[in-house]
Amino acid sequence: MVESVSPPSATDSLQPQTSASHRFLQRPPIRFTTEFDSDTSLFFNKLSCKLFDNLAKFKLCFQNNNKGHVSNPQLTFTTKHLTCQYDLEEHNALLNSSLEIAPGLQLTAVHDVKAQVGQMTMVADLAPSYTLQLTSPLPSAGLPKATLRFPYGEVSLEENEDHEEEDAAPKLSVSGIFKGQVLNGICNAQYGDDNLNLRYSYKDEETTFIPSISLPSNALSFSFKRRFTPSDKLSYLYNFDTNYWSAVYKHTVGKEYKVKAGYDSEVRLGWASLWVGDEDGKAKTAPMKMKVQMMLQVPQDDVKSSALMFRVKKRWDI
Repeated sequence: MVESVSPPSATDSLQPQTSASHRFLQRPPIRFTTEFDSDTSLFFNKLSCKLFDNLAKFKLCFQNNNKGHVSNPQLTFTTKHLTCQYDLEEHNALLNSSLEIAPGLQLTAVHDVKAQVGQMTMVADLAPSYTLQLTSPLPSAGLPKATLRFPYGEVSLEENEDHEEEDAAPKLSVSGIFKGQVLNGICNAQYGDDNLNLRYSYKDEETTFIPSISLPSNALSFSFKRRFTPSDKLSYLYNFDTNYWSAVYKHTVGKEYKVKAGYDSEVRLGWASLWVGDEDGKAKTAPMKMKVQMMLQVPQDDVKSSALMFRVKKRWDI
């Protein structure tokens, strides 16, 4: 038996049809985010939207005070390979482009239109986990900076001029970072500008211990972190050369609420803060798309000058 197929009705022809061209031309959603910092008494505002079916992004950032005065307005237009940031006050544009020339070969360039300076960087994959990066300022004034990255760190060669002697030939400076596992922790050695910093990090589920020393200054410090429960954590930092220390206690309630309290002996200041919304997350992931931070600062030498500060960040989707 052959099933009969009924012809499309008149009501079906009146249903809206969503096509690629319609999505391309429809009004893009607009997002507006504003943040107020009581310490500076400024509002930080950002208006953004995605254009041409997410092929490009437009963003307007500016600040304003409680009197409505607008400052630092900047326009940013971003595509896959090009970003243009324009400063309306300075009448200057910063161009940033990125292009994959071939598989495993990436080229990026930055150009300041007003200053007529920039930088060009090429990154090439030599082998699995091995890359070579060449960075040169524009206009070029010598050999590019070469950086070789490998699984255990990186090594950089850079040409430096001796400004004290006019006729001195440029010298090559070497810097590098090396890391590897030692016992149950990770050892990190960082060398640059004739200074060597050694850092060892031990971490388990409850305790983190990080001693470090800088040579030849012999500046020694260590940090200690202890997690008592999944919601409670204590951090402590001590510098042996200055005798300065700091401590922070943190208590979290889920991902949306956090209470922190601490003391810094260098500035002789105690403080406590309350976060509503993920401290490191974005406003769109917070309840009602709003993040709030309140902080109380109490100077040890002048308790009467204690200050209560707050920061509010809110996002609207239009």
